[in-house]
Amino acid sequence: MEFELYEMEAKDLMKKSIEQYRSNLTKISVGRANPVILESVVVDYFDTPTPLVQIASISVPDPKQLLIKPFDMSINKDIVTAINKASLGITAVDEGDKTRITMPDITTERRKDLVKSLSKYTEQAKILIRSARQDANKNIKSDDELSEDDEKTYLNEIQNLTNKFTSEVDSLTKEKEAALMTI
Repeated sequence: MEFELYEMEAKDLMKKSIEQYRSNLTKISVGRANPVILESVVVDYFDTPTPLVQIASISVPDPKQLLIKPFDMSINKDIVTAINKASLGITAVDEGDKTRITMPDITTERRKDLVKSLSKYTEQAKILIRSARQDANKNIKSDDELSEDDEKTYLNEIQNLTNKFTSEVDSLTKEKEAALMTI
């Protein structure tokens, strides 16, 4: 098999891990209201776990607030319960027909905690990138048509690709850390 195919497979997996990492970074809030932080909230809707974004509209009336209007007003209490149980560091307030979330001001201690939680996502992204490298290396090593020199060259190229994507994760991490620590 040609190197381009090995490279393409590895690159696709590594790009997906970077996209996932970027998505995870948006979930780490720096005090501004962002509906993305509610993506992981699941509400028990008629005994069926349903993502919040499927049963309510989420708007940002001002930079510090999220407003959630359920399509079915009878589940507003369930939405409040689900948000408060989600351990997002925010508190939902039931206003009858809608739910309001006011983003708390971030203290220096909370900023440091957010930077620490960032390392979890960083490591997950790096693990996915290394896993893509391992898969490509395994495929290259199992290719009987390759000479020893070609195999070494291919393995080195895959390692260079891995280093490139890992350094991209590191630079995204530094940017987010800087944003989190900026008051």
